[in-house]
Amino acid sequence: MTAAVSAPLRESGAVSRAALRRYLPLAVAVVVLVPLGILLAGGGSWPASLTVDLSGPLGRTGDWIIDNRDDHPVFLYFLGHVSNGVVLSVRGVYLLLLAAGWAGVTAAGGLVAWRVAGPRLALTTVGAFAVCGLLGMWVPTMQTLALMVVAVAASVLVGGVLGLAAGLSDRTFRALRPVLDTMQVLPAFAYLLPVVLVFGIGVPAAVLATVVYAAPPMARLTALGLRDADPGVLEAVDSLGATGRQRLLSARLPLARKELLLGVNQSIMMALSMAVIASVIGAGGLGDRVYQALASVDVGAALAAGIPIVLLAVVLDRTAGAAGARIGAAPRTSALRGRSGWAVAAVAATAAAVAGRLAGHATWPGTWHLDVAEPVNRVVDWMTAHLYSGVPVIGGTADWAAHFTQWVLDPLRSGLQALPWWAVLLLVGVLALLVGTWRTALTAVLAMAGIGVLGVWDASLDTLSQVLAAVAVTLVIGFAVAIAAARSTRVERALRPVLDVFQTLPQFVYLIPVVALFGVGRAPAVAAAVVYALPAVVRITTQGLRGVDPVALESARSLGATGFQQLRQVQLPLARPALLLAVNQGVVLVLAVVIIGGLVGGGALGYDVVFGLAQGDLATGLVAGAAIVCLGLMLDRVTQPTRTTPEKEA
Repeated sequence: MTAAVSAPLRESGAVSRAALRRYLPLAVAVVVLVPLGILLAGGGSWPASLTVDLSGPLGRTGDWIIDNRDDHPVFLYFLGHVSNGVVLSVRGVYLLLLAAGWAGVTAAGGLVAWRVAGPRLALTTVGAFAVCGLLGMWVPTMQTLALMVVAVAASVLVGGVLGLAAGLSDRTFRALRPVLDTMQVLPAFAYLLPVVLVFGIGVPAAVLATVVYAAPPMARLTALGLRDADPGVLEAVDSLGATGRQRLLSARLPLARKELLLGVNQSIMMALSMAVIASVIGAGGLGDRVYQALASVDVGAALAAGIPIVLLAVVLDRTAGAAGARIGAAPRTSALRGRSGWAVAAVAATAAAVAGRLAGHATWPGTWHLDVAEPVNRVVDWMTAHLYSGVPVIGGTADWAAHFTQWVLDPLRSGLQALPWWAVLLLVGVLALLVGTWRTALTAVLAMAGIGVLGVWDASLDTLSQVLAAVAVTLVIGFAVAIAAARSTRVERALRPVLDVFQTLPQFVYLIPVVALFGVGRAPAVAAAVVYALPAVVRITTQGLRGVDPVALESARSLGATGFQQLRQVQLPLARPALLLAVNQGVVLVLAVVIIGGLVGGGALGYDVVFGLAQGDLATGLVAGAAIVCLGLMLDRVTQPTRTTPEKEA
């Protein structure tokens, strides 16, 4: 009995000693550095003497690219061939879709869905393509689909190769992690500018920008699947004398099939979310229709073009998810699920395409059209007239935005900008060290210092205040919704299509209703960021709470714990990694949409990025984009570090 009691005490003492060894140097450093900072560095913003002016070098680089784009060997014999290959690939896919006609494309989509998931998804797919035609968006849908096919294929190829290298080599994994962080956090407009400088306005720039945006999820998930392969299976393969190549092909890749399919799914979703942004540099298709409609503040027309993007995303998401669910399941032998299923589907789709062309309906009939723009615009006008201000008791949406700006955003921005620059660095280092390692803290501090060196300290703190406010609102709403979804299958099933819509709807589509309801300023920028980041937080948190060990929950119930006690004392602690991942992804997604703030009066770094792209100012756009990357790297290290637990340290 004495030994049983003393063992936990010894373990507790070891943990306390480890925590003391970990945090005592931190406390000493704070006590020493704060007085030194006050005496030596003083207060105020980042010193001008510690900044580096990059406008000259970046301006000269942009001028050189423009002057040599047509005759330099790098452009003629390498980048030119890349551009031509992209154009030919997109054109080939587009011509194939046009040749198949609306009947052939619809039949092919429905049969593939039937082959993978069954009749329900097949009917959904057919209905989705029918809605695209009824909205008068058949040709733009085919243009977008052709561009996305090429972009997703390239993203999967590039991401798969990077993930393969990172999954097989620890050194490569450590080297690629900051690169993938940068590619994922960098706002789209920031890398549109260099891509446009190199390739010009058109399809090649749009495809390559989409690849940069959509490849990191594939790389991350591929590396995760390869690195988490069952060690027992790998040892069994090694014991049979398998070579490295045989081990990869016969064990690692088959074990990572679900992660690979999830990577493909995420690449598809990311590529579709880029459809509107790519239209800014000449991608055409549905994105161009959305962009042109929003330029004229036509919410109805923008929604008519945005709905097909959402439908494509939902269909592809369901198809990829069903394909992943079939892995490891017993094979089925029905007419469309046996070995000859794909051949039957191909013959049926070809027959539908030929029948459609013989009937003279290669394109969607013009008489089959449903106008939704005018009714939607009437609804938006009514909302603006009745909800913007003057609502009794609760006030209007404009009042909410003004109060949020006055009570949250302004004090937060003023507080951050009032802190001495060295105090901000010290605060970042302390927060990173509390949840991570010294290496994590050093990375976070260097990233924050890089913002000051770039000369955009005050603007970055302004952006940081908006990011922190948006992340806080996102986490409060997201965790509440995720808890409800985790505790109720019915709620989770009802939320799934809603989350799909919010996750895939182009940013510009919901930007106009947000501005119409909340006005122009930083509050609408925060609202747009919350809507964009919320689905990922809800999904990751729900999955983490549902993945808690049932044995632990059953033990808690057997001890008489209430539902709230089970949540607070069992589910939330055991789901801590998923919660940290949700926070991390919320930060990344909010930063990705911080560019929206520049379009709706948010100012700060978002406005600088937009201004740089609009004016072709490489220095302004890239410096602001680099500052956002530094913010993302700092927040990423603070929210999702590599942590060493006190038990391991002991």
